[in-house]
Amino acid sequence: MVDIADIRKEYTQGRLDEETCAPDPITQFHAWFEQYRETNPPEPTIMTMASCDENGQPWQRILLLKGYDEQGFVFFTNYESNKGQQLAENGKAALHFFWINMERQVQIQGEVEKISREDAERYFHSRPRESQLGAWASAQSRPLQNRQQLEDKFAAVSEQFEGQDVPLPGYWGGYRIKPQRMEFWQGGAHRLHDRVEYNADGNGGWQKQRLNP
Repeated sequence: MVDIADIRKEYTQGRLDEETCAPDPITQFHAWFEQYRETNPPEPTIMTMASCDENGQPWQRILLLKGYDEQGFVFFTNYESNKGQQLAENGKAALHFFWINMERQVQIQGEVEKISREDAERYFHSRPRESQLGAWASAQSRPLQNRQQLEDKFAAVSEQFEGQDVPLPGYWGGYRIKPQRMEFWQGGAHRLHDRVEYNADGNGGWQKQRLNP
């Protein structure tokens, strides 16, 4: 075993107080997200999304957040991918944001729903044309013989749609994670981190409390 137990970092950049946090987690998320964007990170919308398969095995992957509001957090993918199948079977997922340069984390757990076809169309056609073609070329998560097979498929769909708009594939679109729980974590000295948890109360509001680190 490679022993890396002595690698340590002291967290000292800030504090998080449950008394001064926003009354709802979306407002708190927005404040933190905008502060993070101001640090000019290389990819400000990056997040980890976790889902479970039919055997209860968790899966994780890196995705890009494409929008958020009081209704939830939106991302786009192939509905026939591993994640798409798991979301169809389970209907629940988790998101995790780790903003290490600010020593902050945000967790989100909730139920998942597909966004409307109209919203998916709007986003799909805002993407670069090559990305639109890529959605047709890739049978996401399915076995592939080699790289050349993928490039040949991309060339074929490029020729198929030459001179016309690339249509939205029927198997591609967006999901919204509707949060039931959100947690905000601020690194603290001596591992005395600040953690504030929000839980949906079932009536459109939120209950907020501090957690032990």
